[in-house]
Amino acid sequence: MWFSKSIEESLKEFKVDSSSGLSEEEAEVRLKKYGTNKLRAKKTDSILKMFVAQLQDWLIYILFAAVIITLFLGEYIDAIIIFLVIITNAILGVAQQVKANKAIEALRKMAFPKAIVRRNGIVREVDSGHVVPGDIIILDAGRFIAADLRLIESADLQIDESALTGESVSSDKDASLIHDDPKTPLGDRANTAFMSTLVTKGRGIGLVVGTGMNTEMGKIANLIISEKKSKTPLEIRLDQLGKMLGKFAIGICVVIFVIAMLQGRDLAEMFLMSVSLAVAAIPEGLAAIVAVVLSIGVTGLSKKNAIVKKLPAVETLGSVNIICSDKTGTLTQNKMTVTTFFNLEGEIPVERNKKNTATHDANLLAKSLILCSDATFEKGHATGDPTEIALLLLGDDLGIDRKLLNAENKRKGEFSFDSDRKLMSTLVEEKADFTIYTKGAIASILAISTHVLEKGKVIPITEIHKEQYKAAANNMANSALRTLGAAYKPASAEIQASEMEQDMILTGLVGMIDPPRAEVRDSIEIAKVAGITTLMITGDHKNTAFAIAHELRIAENMEQVITGHEIDDLTEKEFAGIVMQYRVFARVSPEHKVKIVRALKSMGNIVSMTGDGVNDAPSLHAADIGVAMGITGTDVAKGASDMILADDNFATIVSAIEQGRNIYSNIRKTVIFLLTCNLGEVITIFFAILIGWSAPLIATQLLWINLITDTFPAIALGMDPGNPDVMNEKPRNSKESFFAGGAGLHVILGGLLIGALTILAFWFGHWEHGFSPFDDIVPANTIEYARTMAFLVLVFCQLFFSLATRNNHKSIFRIGVFSNKYLTGAIILGVLLQMLVLVIPVTRSAFHLQMPDMRSWIIIVSFGLVPLLFNEIFKIFIRARLRRQRV
Repeated sequence: MWFSKSIEESLKEFKVDSSSGLSEEEAEVRLKKYGTNKLRAKKTDSILKMFVAQLQDWLIYILFAAVIITLFLGEYIDAIIIFLVIITNAILGVAQQVKANKAIEALRKMAFPKAIVRRNGIVREVDSGHVVPGDIIILDAGRFIAADLRLIESADLQIDESALTGESVSSDKDASLIHDDPKTPLGDRANTAFMSTLVTKGRGIGLVVGTGMNTEMGKIANLIISEKKSKTPLEIRLDQLGKMLGKFAIGICVVIFVIAMLQGRDLAEMFLMSVSLAVAAIPEGLAAIVAVVLSIGVTGLSKKNAIVKKLPAVETLGSVNIICSDKTGTLTQNKMTVTTFFNLEGEIPVERNKKNTATHDANLLAKSLILCSDATFEKGHATGDPTEIALLLLGDDLGIDRKLLNAENKRKGEFSFDSDRKLMSTLVEEKADFTIYTKGAIASILAISTHVLEKGKVIPITEIHKEQYKAAANNMANSALRTLGAAYKPASAEIQASEMEQDMILTGLVGMIDPPRAEVRDSIEIAKVAGITTLMITGDHKNTAFAIAHELRIAENMEQVITGHEIDDLTEKEFAGIVMQYRVFARVSPEHKVKIVRALKSMGNIVSMTGDGVNDAPSLHAADIGVAMGITGTDVAKGASDMILADDNFATIVSAIEQGRNIYSNIRKTVIFLLTCNLGEVITIFFAILIGWSAPLIATQLLWINLITDTFPAIALGMDPGNPDVMNEKPRNSKESFFAGGAGLHVILGGLLIGALTILAFWFGHWEHGFSPFDDIVPANTIEYARTMAFLVLVFCQLFFSLATRNNHKSIFRIGVFSNKYLTGAIILGVLLQMLVLVIPVTRSAFHLQMPDMRSWIIIVSFGLVPLLFNEIFKIFIRARLRRQRV
């Protein structure tokens, strides 16, 4: 709490004299005691450990089981393919984890190599890592601060703390102040300076009160280290699905084993049957297909300026129901802009980048502000204080030629700004005449003004005039505008700085703000319709935050705003209970941001957090989806995030959520398709064994279907065009399973139908040769032909059934049979692959197939179309039920 202690108290506590600083010996002792001035690195796992961790997943366990089974069967190529799927998934996971660990490394790199210290009475440069508590640090413009400081001297000192606090303008510092409130927010601690912030103006001297992990930056690093990233909803669902499939496969094998034992079957035959069933139950390609679908989604998002770092995060976007957004740079333009000005002609609004009508008085106001500025703005490139840059742009908006103005006016002297006077003045020569221009706080300007400009005339200022200006300033302040007054006076010759600010002529008052981005308001409305609540979390002041939030329709009244100070008075449980009552969280610290995210998540919300500063990194890491700004974002924020916005645009988040919803929908289609197909295979094998038939399909044929034939339609379903109505729906529950909303019934009915048709085809293959599957002795040639029929019917059923899974209630004819060109291509490719397997003698022999006759082909194609036609009829009843529900 050094900000609440006096300079003398602080120096005494650290046992140091500000005039001489520490001795080298004492500095060495303190370095050993407190350690180097560096942020602690996060202890990371080795690549091998991370790789092994990626294999600890139920779906992966099932794939390992599939590898062992295929090796037993001597199907070495299939075993290699499945093994490569496992390794590829693990490598992708490790790569994403390594990227995530870069957040803390980026933070550590923000420590700067040199600091100017006073030791033994001598000012010299040392490595910032060797700075210790009690050191006296010298500050000047353009220098990054090496540690947390209690300022002991300040002269016109301004520090850019935007990365830490989120404020878009530099903070004025005053060493003489003492803050009695122990909960004073970071942005209000005017007598302190923080590690990794930048001195933009003036000079100062500070006492080091915190180094390394004991700094505000260290607290942020500690939050990132301690915050554990939870699994995404998709990872949880896939894990649950893997467990379910594993238990199902084991259970069904045990049942078959028992049945076969009761039937007195041969042990070798019984083992092969169980293996076939296990292969049928496991969708071997699922993990790889989901990874491919997510990768396609990542590529699509990158084209829309959203760069996703972690594949499952794409799907999580679709579950988001809370967007927590930083104000500065995300909801706003991060550019201070003059939106209005006042003089005795009235209050006049200013529109950026448009022609604004300017009177003589307005031009003189703008001229005063331009010539009393140290900023530059040329061809889109700006230097200097954001407030002064805004004043230059006001001149552009009023049609003033700044280049000509600066050429005709030469600065001959100045009286620099300081926090006591709250004024800045310049002495300018124009055509042998001298003029003084002054800008500053309107109260200070009024105090030095004896005249005022009114419609081109200079008249004595009265109390009525002053009240008019005070009222205008109050109105602007109530709208969260930052105000600045301007004045001038002619001078006959060069005069001293101390004589400049006397008998001034008041020209006017300007109001400025960091305005909202043009596209944000519409995006917030789209999000609202989609059931997504937008919250503002900012380090800025309460009134400023509410003004922007109200304009963007995030908040309706001040009761929906809470400050970090107020949050501190609540327990975590109390805060979690009321967090959804608020829409704006103002004047918050990095710790507050994490607390807000945790409270929202504890209420079952899926939270997206956006930010660009170092102060946002812990909350980005804590959120379900952390979104960093790509242009203005710090490396720390980017490292801690799951997604980066290449255009720093809030609208891109909403667009990404829309795509995330469609990606999840497509993954669900893929899962439902694969499980329906696999259930059809299980029913086929199970029923045949149950009634004493030989297996209608062998393990090799099942692996071919699961790894090759099913894979292409499944991937194509993952590329299905998005549903245009998806943002009219409410966010789905994050705990919702893949089988919600009737999808489970869809799988069971589809699996039963495909299984029944495959069994019927197997029977037909026997019947065509004059045999029955119930016969005790059936020629091997007949069984092979019957298996060919079962194999081809199963493949055709699955290929055509993929069309039915595109939408659970809309007809395929309404959404367009050929509207997914990838699926059309996948079905054609699947048919061609089956034909190649049949036509090429080597593959036909390897898969134990025969060429069917024409009558059989008619049966195969007819049976293959049945599941699609059945689904279309079933959808008619679903649509009728939906219509009744709407009525």
